[in-house]
Amino acid sequence: MSNGLVTAAYIVAAILFILSLAGLSKQETARKGNKFGIFGMAIALIVTILSVNVQSIVFILVAMLIGGLIGVRLALKVEMTEMPELVASLHSFVGLAALLVGYNSFIKIFTNVHSQVSSTLLNIELIEIFLGVFIGAITFTGSVVAYGKLHGIIKSKALSLPHKHKLNAFALIAAIVLMFLFVNAGGSMIYLAIMTVIALLFGWHLVASIGGADMPVVISMLNSYSGWAAAAAGFMLSNDLLIVTGALVGSSGAILSYIMCKAMNRSFISVIAGGFGNDGASAGDSEEMGEYREMSPEEVAQLLKQSNSVIITPGYGMAVAQAQYPVAEITNKLRDKGIKVRFAIHPVAGRLPGHMNVLLAEAKVPYDIVLEMDEINEDFPETDTVLVIGANDTVNPSAQDNPTSPIAGMPVLEVWKAQNVVVFKRSMRTGYAGVQNPLFFKDNTYMCFGDAKTTVQSILKSI
Repeated sequence: MSNGLVTAAYIVAAILFILSLAGLSKQETARKGNKFGIFGMAIALIVTILSVNVQSIVFILVAMLIGGLIGVRLALKVEMTEMPELVASLHSFVGLAALLVGYNSFIKIFTNVHSQVSSTLLNIELIEIFLGVFIGAITFTGSVVAYGKLHGIIKSKALSLPHKHKLNAFALIAAIVLMFLFVNAGGSMIYLAIMTVIALLFGWHLVASIGGADMPVVISMLNSYSGWAAAAAGFMLSNDLLIVTGALVGSSGAILSYIMCKAMNRSFISVIAGGFGNDGASAGDSEEMGEYREMSPEEVAQLLKQSNSVIITPGYGMAVAQAQYPVAEITNKLRDKGIKVRFAIHPVAGRLPGHMNVLLAEAKVPYDIVLEMDEINEDFPETDTVLVIGANDTVNPSAQDNPTSPIAGMPVLEVWKAQNVVVFKRSMRTGYAGVQNPLFFKDNTYMCFGDAKTTVQSILKSI
């Protein structure tokens, strides 16, 4: 295939990727956005395969077959609740790919064309390789740690090593020094290998030092890192489409990280420096806050039938219990009775940005009644009943009332302003951030204990 056709096809693929991102910005167009992305990737793969020599096609097809089988297996096996872990693992693959491409490019330059390029071009290529390996190594180990935390293999509590900020600064300074030594030496495997080890440890420490409450930001941050790693690989491979695609992913991930940090009243730098709650801080013990009141599923059903307006606030607990389907059925039953039902979604609800929206869409909940925090927060005072299903930190009034709380200043769903609040939890344990919630002890709040799916099914039966 001629270079002109390859370039034209790459432009079409890049446009489809941009349309894909635009489509994914709204629930109503997300399905169409996914299709644009699939078509764009299909074009990119086909054109890339046809642009290489015949001998290479065999190896590419074998690699695609192996990767495709693994991908299909993961797609069929993974539950929606495990999507954050899947995303983290996929990011690790991107980082590892960039790392391997960097070493391959270095070996190729050193063994084949080292003497055929000018010193200026050689220095540029060496910088590309160094940065590609550096970003790829950080993304790889950081994503592995994120997967471990999300999957429960690694404790969600932030790691706090002595002088951790100085360690991070030392790693960055050492990487910069090694890059200058690497370029001045005309390329040296020793400097590249030392930097790789530092970058791998840096990536591990970077994410291990972030607390569980900041994991939604971590996922979007790693998404950005994987994009820049892909862009670096594109420079090393002289592939324009890979550069464009990586830049799109990197920038969109960075924007998403900013949105997540804003939703948590956090700066991006403070998240990287370490998650809140590192010292086990909490908003107080249960004994200090008073007593809570319980309500049975049958009583909750009666309360719902007596309400004119209901807001459902889902969290990760709903995802774990897979309670979205009976929740959707309750929604339909209440709406059939003329009761106004809506959903309130916090930007960082769950373990992944948009996690709750996907679960509700999977259960066929209408898009128009699923509202973001800023759209619905003012409506709580006029709401009869709020159901908090598996959410904790995103509905914690300490964010507004307690300046000493670890989540002070974080925008939250003001569910306590409703006439009645029913919280579905397994126990009185704190949420993922390790912060106690005064909401549970307010006069208008009732606790409904048990597995969310079982409890919601009991309510559905009573309705």
